[in-house]
Amino acid sequence: MNPKIQKVNLQNLDDMQISFSSSNPFENLEYFQAMEVSDSASEKTGWIPNHLGELENGKLNSFLPLYKKLNSYGEFIFDQQWANALQQTGRDYYPKFLTAIPFTPCEGERILAPNDEKKIQLIDSCIELLKAEEIESWHILFPNSVGKKILRDQNFIERFNYRFVWHNNSFKDFDEFLAIFTSRQRATIRKERKSIKNADIQFASKNFDEINNNDWDIFYNFYRQTYFERGQNPYLTKEFFYNINTANHILKPVIFFAYHKDEVIAASLCFAGKDTLYGRHWGALRKVKNLHFECCYYQGIEYCIENDIKYFDPGVQGEHKIRRGFQPKIDSSFHYFLKDDFGDAVSNFCKSEKKQIENYIEACKSYTPFNKDYKI
Repeated sequence: MNPKIQKVNLQNLDDMQISFSSSNPFENLEYFQAMEVSDSASEKTGWIPNHLGELENGKLNSFLPLYKKLNSYGEFIFDQQWANALQQTGRDYYPKFLTAIPFTPCEGERILAPNDEKKIQLIDSCIELLKAEEIESWHILFPNSVGKKILRDQNFIERFNYRFVWHNNSFKDFDEFLAIFTSRQRATIRKERKSIKNADIQFASKNFDEINNNDWDIFYNFYRQTYFERGQNPYLTKEFFYNINTANHILKPVIFFAYHKDEVIAASLCFAGKDTLYGRHWGALRKVKNLHFECCYYQGIEYCIENDIKYFDPGVQGEHKIRRGFQPKIDSSFHYFLKDDFGDAVSNFCKSEKKQIENYIEACKSYTPFNKDYKI
């Protein structure tokens, strides 16, 4: 491994001087640290930290988030078929290496370094580590366009997926946004929002500098309820949100609370980047028709309009977002396999899957309910 590159322990983050920064909340090391010290993403939950970086005299000049994974939980890229196929040959798919933001399927820079040369050094060092530990594969999830180019140049296998993103076309208010729809869908959205008002439900948002631990206590009950309804345990611990609160000024959380009279009945959580609002989690203690759409979509759209934020990314998949103004967008993950036989098989699978994704995206566009004068 490159002698300049070494393993980085985020437990010692407070002792490091970091030479890079980002406006994307999930690219800040405080977010990774909050995951790990809260045992949300740690060895206890199958996320074993193996981060790499160039660390000189206490100064971190580059960083590659890297986990040794014993399962595929919390990744939002479904590779269980690959795991089954490899294990049927008598080889182990797990552990695998993963570069991702734990439980956070949002696009961004995945290899944090000031230039391409240092990024390639991190990539080469990880591949050397892969060989040394005889681990079959390395997976990099949801990189942005800059990261995609580097990984393509390094001959990683690209697997395509999709998400739905809202675009702020300099709307002055929600009514101007509604004007882009056909009259039928405009009426549908107004009806959904009116039903919430008729139920005497009101909303209040709290920005990062207003949120305290009591707010996180309230929000966590809703977040946990969402998982309980699916028969699952929540990925994130309450301590994670407390840790987020110590770095609120960097990570920029926004909570939308729904009130019925004086009682909080639902909430959604977003994180605000420079040009994108990222929707992450929500929950409700009561089932109210259209409450999910209002809490998770319309409140976020209004927030973006009021704060001149260009994009709203509420998370991967979900065709119901199309009818509410979110536009389909291709994204991708990247994969490296130590042995060519399985790598070639996965590459062929991804090429076939790409055609299906492209056809799906085109079909989605045909159902986008915008009037003829509005250009996607």
